[in-house]
Amino acid sequence: MLGEKELSKIFPDFKELLQPSGIDLRLDEVFIQKSAGSLINNHKNLPQLEKLEPPIYTLKPKTAYSVTVEPKIKIPKGYVMLYLPRSTLNRSFISIHTAVGDPGFYGTLQFLLYNYGEFDYNIKQGERIAQAVTFPVTGSGEYNGSYQEKQD
Repeated sequence: MLGEKELSKIFPDFKELLQPSGIDLRLDEVFIQKSAGSLINNHKNLPQLEKLEPPIYTLKPKTAYSVTVEPKIKIPKGYVMLYLPRSTLNRSFISIHTAVGDPGFYGTLQFLLYNYGEFDYNIKQGERIAQAVTFPVTGSGEYNGSYQEKQD
């Protein structure tokens, strides 16, 4: 796993978000599911989403939300990222479900945020909700899947 010094070399635009062993990711947009989805024979049918109004989001108990985080991320070839929830959320019965960030991925990260608690939880846009930890990976190609965004 890479520490702060190495991360600052690879991700110079993220200096203000660096932690000793990762990069903070901040809550951007929050969505609620409005239709069914499916995955059949590798054909993705993603559910329709309804965007909630910022800046304060109220997460209802026992409810899942799709969330985006900022900033957009570019994972260099030769590195992989894992995304972990901030401990404050876990202590508040809130969890984030994430995936692996493949080498070469560029774009907006989207996670599942779930309120496991019995009460509403309020969170403000821009709060730190996850941390990206980075590991070197040898012999990797680069991600070129359907969630890849075009770089500006």
